[in-house]
Amino acid sequence: MYLAAIAGNVFIIIITNLDPALKTPMYFFLGNLSLLDIICTTSAVPKMLFNLFTQQKVISFNECIIQMFFFTVGMDTEFLLLTFMSFDRYLAICNPLRYQSIMSKRSCFIMSIVVWAFGFLSSSFHSSSTLWLSFCGPKEINHFFCEVPQVLALSCSNISLNKYVLIVTDLILGLICIILTFISYVFIIFAILNIRSAEGKKKAFSTCASHITIVLLFYGTLVFAYFKPSDESLNMDKEIAFDKIISVFYAVVTPLLNPIIYSLRNKEVRDELKLMAKSAVRNAIF
Repeated sequence: MYLAAIAGNVFIIIITNLDPALKTPMYFFLGNLSLLDIICTTSAVPKMLFNLFTQQKVISFNECIIQMFFFTVGMDTEFLLLTFMSFDRYLAICNPLRYQSIMSKRSCFIMSIVVWAFGFLSSSFHSSSTLWLSFCGPKEINHFFCEVPQVLALSCSNISLNKYVLIVTDLILGLICIILTFISYVFIIFAILNIRSAEGKKKAFSTCASHITIVLLFYGTLVFAYFKPSDESLNMDKEIAFDKIISVFYAVVTPLLNPIIYSLRNKEVRDELKLMAKSAVRNAIF
């Protein structure tokens, strides 16, 4: 699954940069999303696989902080990136006459800088604040990779401020992004319903179907993981095991599905994939 996720996302990055037909804002952001998926899954999975194969189940403190940093970069940046992608779809469907002027190359570049800068700043704050904590108690992380909440739980320092900042950051980031994405799609749905022809509705919906599928998959998994109601019938060990299973979805499954969803749903990507396959066959023959 890890190799398939890497291969799929590398493929998306390559075709969005090489194919002139895919030099559009939507595919520019898609290339950024694929890069984020590579960072996110690579920060967690290789070390997990190494520990499974060697049965060591050990990670140094520095490795743990680095892993936590890059995983948090991937998650926080993806929140904002998906929101900008929903804004892109809103302009394309609801305000097509101004789309090219607003979503210029310069605008897209600035948006990508903002998205990545926020992700790195947010992750830097959480990771650096962890470095100042003392870890004098148990050193076993009951997880398959280092995530901020699991690492904070091991500290013998006062982590009230860390938890408060983490909760506030996640709520503000998640809530604002979800609300903005929801508002964008409310306008998109109304715009599609006002299209008279069935073919026009189908074409308009197809331009945002892939994105909304990924949004539902990403947000749904995270909301279920972090805001699920407490089940008193489950003991602590079973609840932690359940959280690990959910973590697999946004650390492994989502990066695997994103390129598949865009490849299957977008005609341009499918056409480029066919051309690459034909070219490979032709080169193999000759």
